[in-house]
Amino acid sequence: MSDAADGIETTDGKNPTRLRDVAYDDLKERLIRGAFAPGTKLTVRGVADELGVSSTPAREAINRLTQEGALVFAGPKTVIVPSLTREALDEVTAMRLALEGLAAFKGAPNATQETITQLQTLQQTINERLDKRDYVGVLASNREFHFALYQLSEMPNLVATIETLWLRTGAAFHDLYPEFAENRFGVHNHLAAIESLVIGDAEGVRAAIESDIRDGYRRLRRVDADRIRRQSTT
Repeated sequence: MSDAADGIETTDGKNPTRLRDVAYDDLKERLIRGAFAPGTKLTVRGVADELGVSSTPAREAINRLTQEGALVFAGPKTVIVPSLTREALDEVTAMRLALEGLAAFKGAPNATQETITQLQTLQQTINERLDKRDYVGVLASNREFHFALYQLSEMPNLVATIETLWLRTGAAFHDLYPEFAENRFGVHNHLAAIESLVIGDAEGVRAAIESDIRDGYRRLRRVDADRIRRQSTT
């Protein structure tokens, strides 16, 4: 694909969308859903190949995400997916509890039977992928589950802010496994959220989502503590 190809058309054939924005959105979405583990090295050529674009939009996508703190330069042509520091984890978790709890609470009254069926189907997919130890697939479906719920809030600015938090934490979610697969913490919390939706208990939905975030936070804290201990003994 030529670098001169500045844009593509949407499916309606009318509204052009610039390739650089498509590449940025695609790479950002992959980071949000945890497609890359912390420490993963990304090159312009590798990103271009993965996204199916030329080097120019891939480079611009990387540069934008580096400016946003989602990626960190490791060399002139290489970036890495950073790990969360303990301080960043604490801050992001506090924000997630407040904002995702709010989105879940506000969205609960807008849930329909179609919504509940969608969430149940997503949870079944998560369960199947857990059984197969397909943790990247689990993370992708987990992202769909949470944001299907948050979109019900009909508060687009709130949802967009939550996405920026997931952009910082998506890679870290890899460290939840295999423990979360063995203990099924997320499964229990998701089922509690669905059950609360069924009976119209908005506070119950909020509590289930907050519990999900707290369980993840405790696991990530242990991973960070173990990492620090290993570094101190080397």
